[in-house]
Amino acid sequence: MGSRHDGPMKAIVIGCGRVGATLARTLAEEGWEVTVVELDEANLSRLGPDWRQPLVLGHGMDAKVLEEAGVQDADVLIAATDGDNSNLVIGQMLQRRYAIGCVVVRVFDPRRADFYAERGLRTVCPTKTSIATLADIVRSCDAAPVGGAA
Repeated sequence: MGSRHDGPMKAIVIGCGRVGATLARTLAEEGWEVTVVELDEANLSRLGPDWRQPLVLGHGMDAKVLEEAGVQDADVLIAATDGDNSNLVIGQMLQRRYAIGCVVVRVFDPRRADFYAERGLRTVCPTKTSIATLADIVRSCDAAPVGGAA
């Protein structure tokens, strides 16, 4: 993936829950410049005391908040709030208004994830991933019940 500028790749992570905070820390450890956007200041503590990258308080659907976060220079944007609707609206807005090449949204509802993916939005659906992983594990188990009668 090519950068839109010189220097490190720039990512904006919207949502600082467990997933957003861990993703932000992971990318930062890999040398990315990461800006975190979060509505609830208390959630920023998930980044840890050593976090030195930019933070922006506000809603990820607010154009002024996104501009403060540096959306115009971002290579990647991840919408990982706890709300499917917010993530989908943010993702669509960013693709259309800012022409960011890589916008990824977390969507819990599998049907909605598929619907938007078919329309060109990169979606990650933890529900689908969990179902597939659980099914694979179950299929790999012995036919006999665990710890019980045969």
